[in-house]
Amino acid sequence: MIDFSILDLSPIAEGHTIREALDASRRMAQVAETHGYTRFWLAEHHGMPGIASAATAIVIAHVGAGTSTIRIGSGGVMLPNHSPLVIAEQFGTLEALFPGRVDLGLGRAPGTDMRTAQALRRNMDAGVESFPHDIIELQRLLGEPTEDQGLLAVPGMRSNVPIWLLGSSLYSAHLAAALGLPYAFASHFAPDQLGEAVEIYRQRFEPSAALQSPHVMVGVMASVADSDREAARLFTSAQQQFVNLRRNVRRPFPRPVDSMDGFWSEIERIGVEHTLRCAIVGSPDTAARKLDGLLAEVSPDEVIVSTPIHDLDARLRSVELFAGLRHRADIGVAAE
Repeated sequence: MIDFSILDLSPIAEGHTIREALDASRRMAQVAETHGYTRFWLAEHHGMPGIASAATAIVIAHVGAGTSTIRIGSGGVMLPNHSPLVIAEQFGTLEALFPGRVDLGLGRAPGTDMRTAQALRRNMDAGVESFPHDIIELQRLLGEPTEDQGLLAVPGMRSNVPIWLLGSSLYSAHLAAALGLPYAFASHFAPDQLGEAVEIYRQRFEPSAALQSPHVMVGVMASVADSDREAARLFTSAQQQFVNLRRNVRRPFPRPVDSMDGFWSEIERIGVEHTLRCAIVGSPDTAARKLDGLLAEVSPDEVIVSTPIHDLDARLRSVELFAGLRHRADIGVAAE
């Protein structure tokens, strides 16, 4: 059967605190572990009142301390925001604390607005242009040091933390293939180039010491509930959040509403629905049909699901119901 994993943004829900958001992430990881998910990843975002995972490595450690078997990691760390040495030390430390469980997913977007990105990176051009070289340097720092290697990551060296490349464009597909890395595509917010990116990655993949054959992970959003109506209502929190992002309105993750009518304009509705067209929203039967269609389209090796639901109990219920899709015969056939 296809592997299922979780991507968590550690949402700071309206009416709740950052501490509650971080503890909710830990609880969600525990439930995911119980239900057989392969990984629990957290994403780096900055300057967003609705997201608590800016210090990503620290949140990963918080989640790791509350779990025992599920893989933990980043989905992802935005490498141009950091020096490779700092990330090697952070993830080498995580690997020492949670041996054999840590993944390092890397992206090149800033994960924030341009003003905050400038504060993080200082030199915007150098960060993006050096991205491939920084990945190679990071691999070297996490691997076996050579005799003439003057720069050492301690912790970090010899940890061999698996590196994934994350992306939402054809650039990332070409780079992941050239470097022989596993590839995760962000179809949960950038669906347009999904099929082409996966095809490019598989066709151009070069085996490496890290990976002998291509491995594709596809990101989806999901809101699964006992009825289609309830799942759609819960998903209005994500829809509101995307409208707020387009309006540059910064606020905590919003409560759901009974209807989006009156909240968004027609143009906003069209744009947001297009962006979120890969979302799996509905009862288990409806969700299974939608997921089956996605699997038939690109045949990924793994699906990583983001569950943007305001209420923690409903979020955990969605994680439980989505896990049940993995055992359905139609899903298994589509994944083969």
